[in-house]
Amino acid sequence: MNDKFGRKLEDLRISVTDRCNFRCRYCMPEELYGEAFEFLKKDQILSFEEIHRLTEIFISLGVKKIRLTGGEPLVRKDVTKLIGSISKINSDLDIAMTTNGYLLEKYASDLFQVGLKRLTVSLDSLDNEVFQKMSGKKFNVNEVIKGISKAKSEGFKNIKINTVIRKGVNEKSIMGLVDYCRSEGHILRFIEYMDVGTLNSWDIKNVVNSEYILKIISNNYKLSKIEKNYPSETSNRFSFDDGKGEIGFISSISNPFCDNCTRARITADGKLVTCLFANKGMNLKSMLRSKKSNEYITSEIINMWKLRDDKYSLERSTSKIKVKNKIEMFQTGG
Repeated sequence: MNDKFGRKLEDLRISVTDRCNFRCRYCMPEELYGEAFEFLKKDQILSFEEIHRLTEIFISLGVKKIRLTGGEPLVRKDVTKLIGSISKINSDLDIAMTTNGYLLEKYASDLFQVGLKRLTVSLDSLDNEVFQKMSGKKFNVNEVIKGISKAKSEGFKNIKINTVIRKGVNEKSIMGLVDYCRSEGHILRFIEYMDVGTLNSWDIKNVVNSEYILKIISNNYKLSKIEKNYPSETSNRFSFDDGKGEIGFISSISNPFCDNCTRARITADGKLVTCLFANKGMNLKSMLRSKKSNEYITSEIINMWKLRDDKYSLERSTSKIKVKNKIEMFQTGG
């Protein structure tokens, strides 16, 4: 099943909650999402049964990879039960999770046991003061490090560490993260600070582009560009010439990858969106709760995907588009 530009639907990201224990500046800044902020109530988010049903439908349409996101997915009660449920749909299904890692030490064993296959941890600095500036809370970065170590010891391999670098905040953390990932065998990926949503005060002046970061690392280590694992992979990959691991760059600002995007997203409240920068989506939750058949829901998804013409990042770079009221990152799952 292809969209207007011939892009197949292969990947699905499901936000299991809009809640998060962190308040990262590029996603959920604390001054806007304080104690009084009203997140979705339990009956407003998709139930595990609804997520399971939608997963079955998307697999029937060709989806091969499922990534659970948030908010922070590990704050959703019993999320391991959901993973266990969807892992039984198809043993070949690639199930991954993106987490801030703070609760990972507690849940790593259960996640591995129920069938989670891949793990990505967001980590923007090893320096605790800088970490707290980026995460917006007085949590200790050592708790995240312990969680990553626990996941590795439980059997998770090729753990990915996602890092957003903001100008004037955490540039000095780059080499520390590189050395940490090299020593631990993790894959480090630098993600350019993106204009997801409308409330994170994004300014292109705060973006540290991938080329600059690559230059810093290249001054310390010899690197060689390597092939992508698959055509729609977002990361441009480099290996260390001494054989100690790899790094990647996800460059939505400086080098958009819209042409190969195969991802759909389901928000915590059940809307299907076909672009990370979307401002609206199709309400799957209402279809589920109005007792629409799987055939009906499948048909609606097919029709939406076939009409898909999103190329926001490419159009942003040519100043062709101004999308207002974009869905926030903690709702679409980043």
